[in-house]
Amino acid sequence: MRPMNISNHIQDLLYRYECVVLPGFGAFLSQKQSAYIDENSKEFYPPNKVISFNRQLIKNDGLLANYVADVESVKYNTANNMIQEFVYDLENSLQNDAKAELANIGKFYLDQEDKLQFDPFSEINFLTQSFGLASYKTAPIQREVYKKQVEELEEKTPLLFTPERRRSSFLKYAAIGLIALGVSSFAGLNIYSSQVSKHNIAEQQEAESKLQEQIQQATFVIDNPLPAVTFEVEKQSGDYHIVAGAFRVEENAQKKVDELREDGHKARLIGANKYGLHQVVYSSHQSRREAINKLYEVKRSNEAAWLLVQEL
Repeated sequence: MRPMNISNHIQDLLYRYECVVLPGFGAFLSQKQSAYIDENSKEFYPPNKVISFNRQLIKNDGLLANYVADVESVKYNTANNMIQEFVYDLENSLQNDAKAELANIGKFYLDQEDKLQFDPFSEINFLTQSFGLASYKTAPIQREVYKKQVEELEEKTPLLFTPERRRSSFLKYAAIGLIALGVSSFAGLNIYSSQVSKHNIAEQQEAESKLQEQIQQATFVIDNPLPAVTFEVEKQSGDYHIVAGAFRVEENAQKKVDELREDGHKARLIGANKYGLHQVVYSSHQSRREAINKLYEVKRSNEAAWLLVQEL
């Protein structure tokens, strides 16, 4: 495998993870960005992932090496050697040309102070939920223009199109009808109102009687309350998981969970991945910062632990 193919593997991982470390060089970070409209160009952009680079995160977390080993069918140590060769080529390009480029990800360059800078490419959207969505330009809605055109048509035809004129015409004829109806039905309305008043009084008395019965029943229940039962259920949630290992046999995965729980971790099984391996996690977290702190803690005893970002 040519070393430059490592950039393709980094690109694949950016679709699934928020942090992909290139050991010895730095880490590519992705952050979700909501859909927005560029006020200057009037162009609508769908939700996407903004890619950035952190020069400080250089420690090998095993994510990239494990992925290369699996995809290229090589040993883990061989995959690490390929990654080191790729990093060596990057450093050489920066030293000789003061720039280097990773296809579909971004380009690196050295500024006037000889500091490393990174510019991400925008051609590819790494947010899988936005697959197939492209940007497009919007056009302002010309409501007033269309309304004036309709009013001009009304001058040439007896039909009424605009809401304002239709409303005024309707109100005029409705007012005439109401005057005629009021004169003819004034006497009948007095008789009807008297009957309605008697019916309402009877219904009100019956409703008050039923209300008193319900109040007495409610008082009896309140005077004899049942003892409250409280359950304390601890439920882990969050999309950031600290993976302890993945096992082909589920029984072995459960043994690992029991072992970690004895050590005080909130370990659990989160199901099998696409390779059929049963994944065991130390814990799950709501925020990425909490998960990173936990990852640094467990790496003291398990160097192979890594961060999985996945919605369960």
